[in-house]
Amino acid sequence: MPHYHDPDDMKRLREMRKAAPREYAAWMQLDGIVGIEDGAIPRKYRELIAIACAHVTQCVYCMDDHVGAAKAAGVSREELVEAALLAAALRAGAGGSHGTLALKLYGAAAGPEPAGQTG
Repeated sequence: MPHYHDPDDMKRLREMRKAAPREYAAWMQLDGIVGIEDGAIPRKYRELIAIACAHVTQCVYCMDDHVGAAKAAGVSREELVEAALLAAALRAGAGGSHGTLALKLYGAAAGPEPAGQTG
């Protein structure tokens, strides 16, 4: 296997649709929300949100799809980069805030704290 992210893998979506048609259709409707023309949130911003989400979830295929759609919707290179960096900042923030959860869970875990530790 040369690499994990191969654009040809997307051809397997047909297999997924055939194996579970009802579930596949429901899943595809979820992504269809982004492509709705201007609602309360204009299409351009829908695509920027999708790009930020694709960065956080690390879905290269979503990124590929939504970057092209974003460009077609008028997203600039600068807006694209800002969306990616905002997503990166929030993902890093989540790492820090989950650190506080880890400390809370550590305090609640059974057993004594190792000697020489503060807490």
